[in-house]
Amino acid sequence: MVRLLVIVLLLTASMAMAEETYLEVKVVEPFIELHTGPGEGYPIFYVVGRGDYVEVIKRKTDWFKVRTVKGKTGWVIRTQMEQTLTPSGEATHFTDAGLGDFSSRRWEVGLTGGSFNSAPVMTLYGAYALMENLAAELSASQVLGDYSSSLLLNLNLISQPFPKWRYSPFFTLGAGQITTSPRVTLVSVPDSQDLTAHMGVGVKMYLTRRFILRAEYKNYVAFSSDDNNEEFEEWKAGFAFFF
Repeated sequence: MVRLLVIVLLLTASMAMAEETYLEVKVVEPFIELHTGPGEGYPIFYVVGRGDYVEVIKRKTDWFKVRTVKGKTGWVIRTQMEQTLTPSGEATHFTDAGLGDFSSRRWEVGLTGGSFNSAPVMTLYGAYALMENLAAELSASQVLGDYSSSLLLNLNLISQPFPKWRYSPFFTLGAGQITTSPRVTLVSVPDSQDLTAHMGVGVKMYLTRRFILRAEYKNYVAFSSDDNNEEFEEWKAGFAFFF
């Protein structure tokens, strides 16, 4: 199973290695202004004149990162971008966040909850898309058992073979560390720390605007110092915000 997940990760990474192409639009107003960042508070450092073309690299709310034919890269507000023309001569129109933004997202932040070996678990995570099909994810989980509590830190690779689907399955492979603190008051028992490895499957469902539902299953192996390795199962679901 581990070998299969590794093969899937490698295949999806190679699929995403193809050169990206960007929308190119023509400036028809006297000029558009390039800011150093996505907001009015960022200074204007360059002006693109009428008749020039720019490439639209990415979007952040109502700001668009563009690149000029001279290699200048900056951010332009939506109202100015909608005064440009497409290569076919039509007015450029940008919709609000939708399914297309879900498949091309860069950042994702979410909160999930569920069961870790029958104990309640809550997880906060953040992910960054390395490619269209591949993302790196960092997560922190709190497990609250009857006799102990655990803090689980993980670094994962997330592979999505079909990122443009509204119901998008994914595979995860990663490693981390689990720190377990016994809930005792009569005797002093030291915390234990073990390295972990895991693999899992799940699905992300685009809901609306910038929100998604995420559900997943993971199988963990904890490598203890006394060679008494343990396996854990985790089921959880929750909501996330992408941008």
